[in-house]
Amino acid sequence: MVSAQNAMLCAAKNALHKPTSDGHDLTKALWESRHREIMELDAAVDLCRHCHRMAPFCFYNGNTFSSIIALVVRRLDLPPAQALIIRSLAGHIVAGVASDEETRAFRAFCGSLG
Repeated sequence: MVSAQNAMLCAAKNALHKPTSDGHDLTKALWESRHREIMELDAAVDLCRHCHRMAPFCFYNGNTFSSIIALVVRRLDLPPAQALIIRSLAGHIVAGVASDEETRAFRAFCGSLG
């Protein structure tokens, strides 16, 4: 699923979809060992962020894992405006561009989920 997501993103931008020699196998092993676990939303975001940083593909690692966490957020059945904000915050955290304030707001939201 992760590889298919990256392939789709690369195809849309006419970029090479290819696994990296140093990050792909390690990321695949981590993902396969963890993605089926029941986990809190912030743990899922952390997993996606970690996988992004491991750079399993030549291009669009951040977009790949940000789009995956967006799919997770969609399954939470949040009100539309709240879902938009949470998807944005989660994507920023995964991509590594979230400010401290955004990260705190996201963690506070996750804590409110119970």
